[in-house]
Amino acid sequence: MTIVAKKLLALVGTMLAVSFLVFLVLEVNIQDVAVKVLGQFSTDDQRHRWLADNGYLDPFLIRYARWVGGFVTGHWGTSTYYRTDIMTLMLPRLGASALLGLAAMLVMVPLSLGLGIIAGIREGSAADRTVSVVAIVTTSIPEFASAVFLTAIFVFGLHALPGVSTMASGFHINEMVLPVAVLVLASAGYIARMTRASMVEVMAAPYIRTARLKGAPIGRIILRHALRNALITPVTVIMLQIPWLLSGVIVVEVFFAYPGFGTLLYQAALNTDIYLIEACAMVGVVVVVVTQILSDVFYALLNPRIAFGRAPRIKAAA
Repeated sequence: MTIVAKKLLALVGTMLAVSFLVFLVLEVNIQDVAVKVLGQFSTDDQRHRWLADNGYLDPFLIRYARWVGGFVTGHWGTSTYYRTDIMTLMLPRLGASALLGLAAMLVMVPLSLGLGIIAGIREGSAADRTVSVVAIVTTSIPEFASAVFLTAIFVFGLHALPGVSTMASGFHINEMVLPVAVLVLASAGYIARMTRASMVEVMAAPYIRTARLKGAPIGRIILRHALRNALITPVTVIMLQIPWLLSGVIVVEVFFAYPGFGTLLYQAALNTDIYLIEACAMVGVVVVVVTQILSDVFYALLNPRIAFGRAPRIKAAA
């Protein structure tokens, strides 16, 4: 079996395990499900009739298989709070969160890679120390604290930006500034430090020292020799930041009232919307699995020595 097949099987197994745990926690007690759907003032007869009509008297594993099959085929159920189809409700919210995450990545990735490269090629310099200190400080501050701090400065102090990002009257770029800034501050420092560490290691490699001794320009050494190898670790870290963004946007979206996936999940939890919570959890699992696959793909593209399609051959000792 190839490495790709093994990875895919492992990721599918992870998805099934997480989905089983989610379904177990939320739907193992069918009476509790009936109360959440019908309300606490419903009668026992109403609950029993509803459970029978919706297949809840079937064995647990059959209900789980039916639920997984419905999710795969796009039948995510109906929200008990919003009283509408969950996929219809969620897709615009996912698009809004994807827009926020993409905007954050477009700022975060060039900024963090640039700072990390500058610090890495000048190890021990003032620029290196400054980047390291700023990176540690920004990554140590949680998102809600950064949101409060930036709001105090730019909303209440300077009156330069709106304090909420509801997009009530359509899309406005100024309403994206503070949410994007909070996400960038929370993650760019970590990527910059990883880039810096990788760049320092590559710049100390023998082939880089040889190129310097031959008189090659430093710019050419960095762009043609060092950068490709130095980016392997940061690119992997960047791909792994996408699942973090999915959880980080929950805090940011709720704080700024941004109408995205995070706000929807928060409202589902507040209103005990069981089917919406399940769908949000499954979407989160899918995002994590897809980013893991993309991370392996990009790693293989940056390092051609990796035999991505088959297991590496190990020579027997003589």
